[in-house]
Amino acid sequence: MWTNTLNEQTYTITESGQARDHKITDNGDGTLTVEIAVSGVQKVYGPDGKRLFMDTGTFRFAILIDHGGTPADPSDDEFIRDLGETASHGQADTAGRDFCEDLVTFIG
Repeated sequence: MWTNTLNEQTYTITESGQARDHKITDNGDGTLTVEIAVSGVQKVYGPDGKRLFMDTGTFRFAILIDHGGTPADPSDDEFIRDLGETASHGQADTAGRDFCEDLVTFIG
């Protein structure tokens, strides 16, 4: 929840869902590509309590990990970078929206 302290207007986001590793690929160079599947719902509410946006469905994204020489031991893994979205299925009202611009628009 974000609140504009000058006018007490709020912008609220709720989320419910789950995430899991979908596919892990050993790249053979000391790195792993991990594709993560996320499913659930995110709802955005304006200051009057009415829902503004809803994102629901399943999407996947990938990250690149340095496995530290031990691919089976995640305790020494190091995040390298986000490789971006690989798949998306469902409703995405907030796709292409700018969060900061929405805050200004809806709560000032």
